[in-house]
Amino acid sequence: MVILHVGDVVGRPGRRAVSVVLPELVEEHAPDLIIINGENAAGGTGITASTAEELLNAGAACITTGNHVWAQRQAIKLLERDHDILRPANYPPGAPGVGSGLFESRHASGVRVGVINLCGRVFMSELDDPFRSADAEIQSLSAHTNVIVVDFHAEATSEKQAMGRYLDGRVSAVIGTHTHVQTADEQVLPGGTAYITDVGMTGASEGIIGVETETVLRRFTTLMPQRFEPPDGGPSFLCAVVIDIDGNTGRARGISRIRRDLPG
Repeated sequence: MVILHVGDVVGRPGRRAVSVVLPELVEEHAPDLIIINGENAAGGTGITASTAEELLNAGAACITTGNHVWAQRQAIKLLERDHDILRPANYPPGAPGVGSGLFESRHASGVRVGVINLCGRVFMSELDDPFRSADAEIQSLSAHTNVIVVDFHAEATSEKQAMGRYLDGRVSAVIGTHTHVQTADEQVLPGGTAYITDVGMTGASEGIIGVETETVLRRFTTLMPQRFEPPDGGPSFLCAVVIDIDGNTGRARGISRIRRDLPG
């Protein structure tokens, strides 16, 4: 089976890239499941009901998030009612929403895909241990499926690589998100787990990790708070990975990275 994982969608430019490029990727790869990280889909920070609906209507079966999941006020009610949208599973007990789920395959009849969303702790807010959270979520999902994909939303390369090695042979894929820069280390680990440190972002080409250049430069040069927003218009791009998985064993057979540019 084939799973398509689209990197962090940033604001309107990212949603536009999804609407234009994703149908082309579906035609080319015929994915059984599409996962989109949408934690910055609303104005560059957070997610709303309308932006989530755009991504789901575009073909996402599951939307993952990360450390900005609560940036929009309506996110709490949204995640409470819509379990197609995940928040990191290692938020403490009592946090709204769910951190994992089972999703139906489009083409592989009877095969369901488990998706786990986790958030790192190095250089980020302190949450519960993502490694122990992964253990608990895998134990729950593995009773229903051999195919499990982990979106690990983390800053440090070392923490992401550690998670890949920790889960090697126990999940089908560990896909890094958060840094918005696609890495060139896609591989299938010895135990059969597909891995990439960061799938990259989907958003504006002209800017710094999806945000207006001048705003980011003012932040670095003055150390004064700035409101980060995506550029208005201009070219954009979509980053993703395509993962080939044996639906019976859950072992990955291959992983390929994708970047598609869209003119302004």
